[in-house]
Amino acid sequence: MKIRKATINNVESIASLLMLVLENMAYKFIGEKDYEKAREFLVYFLKKKHNQYSFENCIVAEISNEIIGVINIYDGSDLTVLRQPILDHSNRNYDITLPIEDETQAGEYYIDTLAVDGKWQGKGIGTKLLKHAIDTYVVKKKETLGLLVDENNPNAKKLYLNLGFESVGKKNLLGHS
Repeated sequence: MKIRKATINNVESIASLLMLVLENMAYKFIGEKDYEKAREFLVYFLKKKHNQYSFENCIVAEISNEIIGVINIYDGSDLTVLRQPILDHSNRNYDITLPIEDETQAGEYYIDTLAVDGKWQGKGIGTKLLKHAIDTYVVKKKETLGLLVDENNPNAKKLYLNLGFESVGKKNLLGHS
């Protein structure tokens, strides 16, 4: 398995992976529960630079030229700037105005999304992506990594705690705790 920075050529695969985690959020951005429209919304932003879902902010896990996992990560201090193009597009094209909470802040690199293809789940791919992020940002760059975990996902919380993350509080994000 190879872990590397994503390229624009990986956008279609990344979009499908991100939909595993962001499907309900993507529906809120477009105002309807249409999987293909929501996926295309993500493709649009994955192809563009300077937004939170850009391919620039993605690291992929690849086996035999197949993208099987992705981690989307960026500097928390850039959240407002990176999110604005998405909110503007949602408002302009779907007449949606979302009051969305800040899920990160300055002082941390934020793991926005971690997703692994269903047929590869349970094989350590997510752990390897997280270890790569820890090595890159914490060990080498001496930065803090942050993330949110849905309180209804105790297995993910256990994984993060086992990798050295610490629980520091609770947040709500678009109706989820």
